[in-house]
Amino acid sequence: MKRILALFLLLSFASLTLAQCFQEVTLTVISRHPTEVLEKAREMFLKSEYAKEYCVKDVKFVQLPPGWWPKYIEQHAVDIAWGGGPTQLDLLFKLNLLRPLQTRMALEAAAQIPDTLAGSPMKRVHDGKIYWVANALASFGFTVNTEIAQQLGFDWRQLRSWRDLASDQLGLLMLQVGVPVVGIADPTVSTSNTRMYEIMLQAYGWEEGWRTLTLLGANSRIYSGSSLVRDAVVNGEIMVGITIDFYGYTAHRENPACVYVLPQGETIVNADPIAVTVSTKNPEAAEAFVAWSLTDGQAIWLDPNINRLPANPKIFETPIGRMRQDLYEAYKQLLNARSMKFNDTLALAYEDAMRLYFKATIVDLHDLLQQAWTELLSAYYVEHRIDEAAFRELKSLLTSLPPFKDPLTGRETRFTVEYAIKANKEILQNPQLMDAFMNAWRSAAREKYLEVLRALG
Repeated sequence: MKRILALFLLLSFASLTLAQCFQEVTLTVISRHPTEVLEKAREMFLKSEYAKEYCVKDVKFVQLPPGWWPKYIEQHAVDIAWGGGPTQLDLLFKLNLLRPLQTRMALEAAAQIPDTLAGSPMKRVHDGKIYWVANALASFGFTVNTEIAQQLGFDWRQLRSWRDLASDQLGLLMLQVGVPVVGIADPTVSTSNTRMYEIMLQAYGWEEGWRTLTLLGANSRIYSGSSLVRDAVVNGEIMVGITIDFYGYTAHRENPACVYVLPQGETIVNADPIAVTVSTKNPEAAEAFVAWSLTDGQAIWLDPNINRLPANPKIFETPIGRMRQDLYEAYKQLLNARSMKFNDTLALAYEDAMRLYFKATIVDLHDLLQQAWTELLSAYYVEHRIDEAAFRELKSLLTSLPPFKDPLTGRETRFTVEYAIKANKEILQNPQLMDAFMNAWRSAAREKYLEVLRALG
C-alpha cells in the first residue's frame, strides 16, 4: 500500500511539473544593447536553471531608439527593459512604466549589487521598493587615437577635461586640417552622450556648461549614434571622441593606439540598469531573467567582444572572472575614481528639455554654428583682423543663451535652468508642444550665429 501511495505521489508531482510547462513562456525584452550582447544573453539564459524552472522557451529582443520605448511598452506586452542607462530607465520610472521587484530570487540577486558606487546610485528605490538595478557599470570620458594625434603634431596628453575638447586649440586644428578632429553624438539618439552633456552642465554650472557644449559642438563632427563616434576614433576619422568607458576599452582592443581618458573630478560612475515593466504578462519569469542577469549572467560582460564592467563584483571570483584581470583592474580604478558630485534628480528634471535644446541649437544648426566659429577663429588667430577684446566679445555672443519668445506666454525669456525644468514638465505632459519649443530655440540660435557672421563682415 505504501509503495502504491508513493508511486501515486511521484506521478502526481511529475504531472504537476509537466503541467506547469504546458504553457511555455517567451520573454520580450526591450533593449539598447547591441546584437552580440543580446544573442549571447539568449543563448546563456535558455541553458540556465532559471529558464527551465520558469518554462522559458525563448527570449525575443526589441531594439528601438530610446524615445520609442514608452509608447511601445504601453501598447505591447514587454517583460523587461534592459540597458540604455539610468536616463532611460528613470524616464520609464517617471511614467509609471516599471514594476518593482517582488520575488525573493530577484531581491536576493539585487542585494548582491552595491546600493551606490563612487557616489552614484546603483538602484532606483522608491517607498522601499526596487524599480531598477544596475546590471553593468559605466564611466564617461573620451577616447583618443594617439597615432592620429602624432600625425597632426598634437600632444594628446593635453586633453584632460571636457573643456579641452571645446578649446580654441582644437578649433584651430580643425581649421588647419579642414575637418573636425572631435566627435560627439546627437543626445536625442544617444543616452550615454546625454549623460555626458548633463555632467558638463553640472561640472561647470548651467551657463558656463552651455558655453562649453556650444564650442564642443562647433569643434566636432556630430554622429547619429555613440557607437559611430567610437568607430570613427578607431578608424582614424577623428582624433578624439566622447565615449562611455566600455567603448574606450573596445576601441583600445581593436586599435591599441586608442586610449580612454577619464576626466578626473569631471565624471561619474553610472549604472546600466535592468527592470521589469508594467506590461509584463510573465512577471515571475521576467524576474527570473533579472535574477539570472545579476548573477550568472554577469559573465556576459567579460566576453572579450563585449568588454564591459559587471555590476556584481562576485563574478571576478569565478574562473572566467579571474581570466579578466584587466577588467578587474578597471573595476578597482572605478571604485577609486575622482568622481564629481552629480545631482541625478536635477538632471532628470530638465533632461528632455536639455536634449531638445541641444538638438535645436547645436545639431540642427551645426553647419551655421561651425561656420561662425571657424570664421571667428580665422579672423583673430590667422588673419589678425580683430583684436582680443573683439574676439572675446564675439565668442561670448556665439556661446550665449539667447533670448527667445516663450511659446507658452509669448514673452521674451531665456533658457535658464528654471525655464528648462518648466519646459520639461510641459513637454512630458503635452508632447505636441515639442515643435513649438524647438522652433523658438532654433530661431534664436540662428540669429546669434548670423550676428557673429555679420560682425565679422
